[in-house]
Amino acid sequence: MAREISRDELKRKLDSREEFVLLETLPQEKYKQGHIPGAINLPPDQVRQLAPKLLPDKNAEIILYCGSFT
Repeated sequence: MAREISRDELKRKLDSREEFVLLETLPQEKYKQGHIPGAINLPPDQVRQLAPKLLPDKNAEIILYCGSFT
């Protein structure tokens, strides 16, 4: 079930060390320039190749964000 969360809710989850997967969806070059600590990179053009390896637990909570410069 997809839903949007606020920055405050994400911060609370990070601060309380809740278990979830944090995905950054920008290209790898942008990820290297900066990302939320603990986030893993899954560029849009590599989802098919990387998702099975990076996201093996199909029941895990996944929080997806894009740190766009726009």
